[in-house]
Amino acid sequence: MRKIICLLGLLTAVRASAQYKVVLEVEGLPANTPADSVYVAGSMNSWNPGVDKYRVSRTPDGPARVTLMLPEGPASFKFTRGSWASVETGSSGADVDNRTIVVRRDTTVRVSIAGWKDRFAPVAKKSTAGSRVHIVSDRFYMPQLNRYRRVWICLPKGYESGRHYPVLYMHDGQNLFEDTTAFSGEWGIDEAMDTLQAKTGGLIIVGIDHGGPKRINEYSPYDMERFGKGEGAAYTDFLVRTLKPFIDSAYRTRKGRADTYVAGSSMGGLISMYAILRYPNVFGGAGIFSPAFWVAPGLKRDVLRWGADVRGRLYFYAGAQESSEMVPDMMGIYQLLRRLSAAPMQTVVRPDGKHNEPTWRQEFPAFVEWVTKKPPVKPMPKF
Repeated sequence: MRKIICLLGLLTAVRASAQYKVVLEVEGLPANTPADSVYVAGSMNSWNPGVDKYRVSRTPDGPARVTLMLPEGPASFKFTRGSWASVETGSSGADVDNRTIVVRRDTTVRVSIAGWKDRFAPVAKKSTAGSRVHIVSDRFYMPQLNRYRRVWICLPKGYESGRHYPVLYMHDGQNLFEDTTAFSGEWGIDEAMDTLQAKTGGLIIVGIDHGGPKRINEYSPYDMERFGKGEGAAYTDFLVRTLKPFIDSAYRTRKGRADTYVAGSSMGGLISMYAILRYPNVFGGAGIFSPAFWVAPGLKRDVLRWGADVRGRLYFYAGAQESSEMVPDMMGIYQLLRRLSAAPMQTVVRPDGKHNEPTWRQEFPAFVEWVTKKPPVKPMPKF
């Protein structure tokens, strides 16, 4: 019986790790396509727009193609010419949704690209940021990384009243408040917080822009063969030792652990998890949305190393329509941490959830309500 169980476990593991050959054939390119390289960016490479391994081979006498090895399940992607400034578009230059395929076997997928973003005149977007969204600095110095970054802040209704507020630090600041800076739609954080004001009492939201080509490095605590040196430790040091002291001195914040949170999606979900592990006495809650745990095999080691010290509230979210590794990877880290820590944890898996801003925007209010919920005060015993 024991041998049968072991064999079944082995077969399950082999099936879970199965990779299929997916050939993307690009049958049509826009007439104004330059001679530079075309790449695939998607769930298989943390949406990096210019990785050489995912470059499309262009031939003079046949369709351009790229061969991918993908696990079973859904995969999302877009074509770029090396950056998000030159991502594919519709024939009129309008943004297009992510392409999605469901991998079940070796297959060839034929596609056409209608346009490139940088080949059209920029479309003027209407600002969507509310009146309480401000730029703290366009060039906030990050001494731990020796570079500069734009930092945003969203103040709650009634901030002028003299009260002090909890603070939520969020990554990918470009995508939080303002459609004119967002990659693929914004989270609507300021609108969501207006709606949640009565339930939460208000929060200060601090958004830190990602570093463009340095995004994956800054949000990964671990060196990566595919993407290079991990700078996540230095980035979290910046949050805790440089940015938080500045915000606490310049704004009316509640400075303690119980009122300090961190959140992000994809690579931002990974670095949020790492932040609460590395600084459990600083962060009292974390929103871990669609975390890119697949690029971080060292995370399990750090959960074992620091997990017992975590006391904050952790909100794990993933969508079933993301990569096939997303939910198992997230649940594996959750279950490991659950064995080590008594910290409150919430897991949410949406059957229709995709790896994109609209999905995270929908889930954000539930996270805020949960992470700011304080445990009930036990009445004093009567004698």
